[in-house]
Amino acid sequence: MESQVKIFSGTNSQYLAENIAKSYGSPLGKVEVRRFNDGEMCPVILESIRGDYVFLIQSTISPADNIFELLLLIDSARRASAEYITAVIPYFGYARQDRKDKPRVPIASKMIANLLVAAGANRIMTMDLHAPQIQGFFDIPVDHLESTTIFIPYIKSLDLHDLTFAAPDVGGVNRARQFAIHFNKEMVICDKYRKRPGEISSMTVIGDVTNRNVVICDDIIDTAGTLANAAKLIMEKGAKSVRALITHPVLSGKAYENIENSMLAEVVVCDTLPLKKTSPKIKILSVADLFATAIRNVHEHKSITSLFINN
Repeated sequence: MESQVKIFSGTNSQYLAENIAKSYGSPLGKVEVRRFNDGEMCPVILESIRGDYVFLIQSTISPADNIFELLLLIDSARRASAEYITAVIPYFGYARQDRKDKPRVPIASKMIANLLVAAGANRIMTMDLHAPQIQGFFDIPVDHLESTTIFIPYIKSLDLHDLTFAAPDVGGVNRARQFAIHFNKEMVICDKYRKRPGEISSMTVIGDVTNRNVVICDDIIDTAGTLANAAKLIMEKGAKSVRALITHPVLSGKAYENIENSMLAEVVVCDTLPLKKTSPKIKILSVADLFATAIRNVHEHKSITSLFINN
């Protein structure tokens, strides 16, 4: 008997999991998260998954409950005799802590990788890791999907002339270069210096943006301070317009205020995380179809190379 695909969701990603399941053509499995009076959680999978391919969808944004809920769901599936367990993590939290950049700090992304494997995950599926080398923290397969598949058709639909792509910092150069190569356009870099996390001391644009329609490409938008400053600087350098393509809308602190008061024409994000509120400058593109196709290919033992637009 061929194993079935069962798709379940953690509490945080219910909105996205429903769309993924709909795109896949399978009902979303039922999960009940029971809690003791002190807040201790106990996720219960409410249907048989014996011998099935189980896909557990949960972005690991804070609070840490989201991570622990996913770990408990993986453990539940393993103890219920699932054949193969894939943790689908559209946004992989703690990915910004991928190295020791100062003494006596954790490498949190490696620790999360260890926990996922220890809980019983057989495979990880995620999108736009902050540091792609985090794939090497796992000793199990990692399917690392790219938002370029979503964003490139959108940029084409705008039919913008005099297009230039921008990296908001040196760490985003590879991401911006992917877009520049695909469109055969120029790329610039916004070089910034921080005294401390979340606070920029100085920023400069490396490259010419005069009379260009500039598109800033990044994986995470947190407080949107860097993005707003980059947009202001680019416009001051003579650009015609500036917009942003950002995969994961963390949007903490004064992010919405920063975006709405900025010179950005629009900020286009994916639905890997739920938005806290709407904004006239924020446009959402769904990753549901992309993840549904990847899930199908994994179950059918097919390559996912076709899902990468530059391939």
